[in-house]
Amino acid sequence: MTVAMLKRVVWCASLLIPIAGKSQAPIQIDVGVKAGYNLASINSTSAVTLNPNYFQGYHGGIYTMFKISSFAIQPELLYSVQGQTFQYPVTANLPPLTTQLNYICVPIVAKAYVAGGFNLQAGAQFGFLSSSQGSVQSQISGQPTVSTQSLNQFVKSNDAGMVVGLGWDLPKGLNVTARYYLGLANINYYSTGYPNTYLTTSMGTSKASNQVFQFSVGFRLFKLDTEL
Repeated sequence: MTVAMLKRVVWCASLLIPIAGKSQAPIQIDVGVKAGYNLASINSTSAVTLNPNYFQGYHGGIYTMFKISSFAIQPELLYSVQGQTFQYPVTANLPPLTTQLNYICVPIVAKAYVAGGFNLQAGAQFGFLSSSQGSVQSQISGQPTVSTQSLNQFVKSNDAGMVVGLGWDLPKGLNVTARYYLGLANINYYSTGYPNTYLTTSMGTSKASNQVFQFSVGFRLFKLDTEL
C-alpha cells in the first residue's frame, strides 16, 4: 500500500461527507495513530474434525477523520496480525496447528456521534495479505508430522468484509474503539481442498473467512478546522 494509494482513499472518503444546502459547513479533520489487540478466528465450513480456537494478535497504523457536526468518515491504514489455532483429537498425538495471516487493512468507517464523544461505527474493510505462516501436516508412510511454513499458496491475497463497533473520543486527543470485523470473502485459495491429499494445513477447510474482535487505543496527532 503506497502513500499515493492512501491519498486516493482519503480523497474518496472526503467526498462522502454530506454538505447541507449551498452554505459552507465547518469540517474537522483529525490525523492520528492507533494500535491494539486482536482476538481472531477463521469461520470455516469443513468436514475435518478439528477443534478451532482464537488467535491472539495485534494491529496498528494511522487514521484520518473528516467530521461535520455529529457525523464523520474515517479511513485507516492498518497492519493486522490475525488467524486461528486448531487442535487435533488427543488420539492423533499431534501438537496444535496455527494459522497466522498478516494483512495490510484499509477500513473506511462511518461514525455517528450520539452523546459527547461516544459514537457508533459501521463500514467496509479491505485487506491485502502481506505474509503468512502456519502449521502443515504431512503424512508420509502413515506417520503424520507437523511443520511450519508459509501459507501463501493456500490463502488468497485479498480479503473484504464489514466492520461494526463503538468508539469514545476522550480529552487531549485520546480515543478508544471496540470493533468486530466479519469477513465476507472466501480466503481459502483451494475451495475444493489442496490438490496434494497428503497435506493438511491449519485452514483445514474448503471455505474460510476471517473474523476479528479488535480493541484499539488511538491518539490524535493534529487537528485542522476548516470549511467545505
